Amino acid sequence: MKPLIQFKRTTPTLLIPLAVICFGLAPMVQAVGPDTDGSISGSNNGEGVGVLVSRTSGVWNTGTGFEALNSLTSGNQNTATGLRALFSDINGGYNTATGVYSLYSNTAGFFNSATGAYSLTANTIGSNNTANGYSALNKNTTGSDNNAIGFGALFKNTTGNFNNAHGRDALFANVGSENNAFGDLALFNLTSGSSNTAIGDDALDFCTTGNSNVAVGDEAGTGITTVNNNIIIGHLSGVHSVFGQVSDRCFIDNIFGAPVSAGTAAFVFVDSDGRLGTFTVDGPDPGGFSPQRAQPYLPQGAKQAMLNDKVEKLQATVAQQQKQIEILTAQLKEQAAQIQKVSAQLEVSIPATKVVVNKP
Repeated sequence: MKPLIQFKRTTPTLLIPLAVICFGLAPMVQAVGPDTDGSISGSNNGEGVGVLVSRTSGVWNTGTGFEALNSLTSGNQNTATGLRALFSDINGGYNTATGVYSLYSNTAGFFNSATGAYSLTANTIGSNNTANGYSALNKNTTGSDNNAIGFGALFKNTTGNFNNAHGRDALFANVGSENNAFGDLALFNLTSGSSNTAIGDDALDFCTTGNSNVAVGDEAGTGITTVNNNIIIGHLSGVHSVFGQVSDRCFIDNIFGAPVSAGTAAFVFVDSDGRLGTFTVDGPDPGGFSPQRAQPYLPQGAKQAMLNDKVEKLQATVAQQQKQIEILTAQLKEQAAQIQKVSAQLEVSIPATKVVVNKP
């Protein structure tokens, strides 16, 4: 487990130099443009060589750094701070880019926020994305409504939407949608899977194409790869020792083998909606708790089983008592026989009584 994770941690640092080379060479064929210094018509402001040199009608834009907002023509209310930040933006608006090559490829995307070098670098028309961290959402092109916080978070996401990644390399390889990862390397290897939730470092980190899985806990669900709709709570891998990896299952740690109070223990029931409880009702939910929490209502089958158990115990008690009575009876008979024997012996040993007669 750990050696593989250690390998994964080094992956992003190997990919970033490639991005630097690719993006570093492309702009060289374009004109650098004049050195912008101060206010520009349309309430725009620029500071640096090649900043806002293509603007035609865009208003309220601010560019600071070499070739920041270099291609902008009609976009409005963009803020770019850093070398070639928002370099390719033409008519996109309301974007904020802070860091080297942040939002570099954005052309028409709106309401994006990128903080950190190479964050949202490849984004073209994706909108409503937030990337905070070095290379966060680096490869995103058309994906929208994604939130990435942390080094390399959602690094490879290209077209996925509505993803949330919080932690180093969280959802690193993802291209799916509606995934939530909170923790370093959470859902690290996920590619096309969707609607997964991982909370905890390395949670569901080997899941690739699985969907609708939920894992809560450090390294929870590390055995899940392609199956769907599993719930894993605790440190369990999600792989059964007998049945292996199966969809639509639930694993909860620290229950098997743990004791409970005999005085308040109760049967637990589950209905078809997945709801748990200790008693059943046929009508509306009464709300609150059962008035007899220590002795919850049981269905007829469970009641009969309990009654049968009690009857068997009573029968065993009666049988034991009957045996004890028989033993006592035998002992009493033996004692009576011994008493009779002693009495007989006494009668034999006692001499006959002599009668003295007075003669005249």
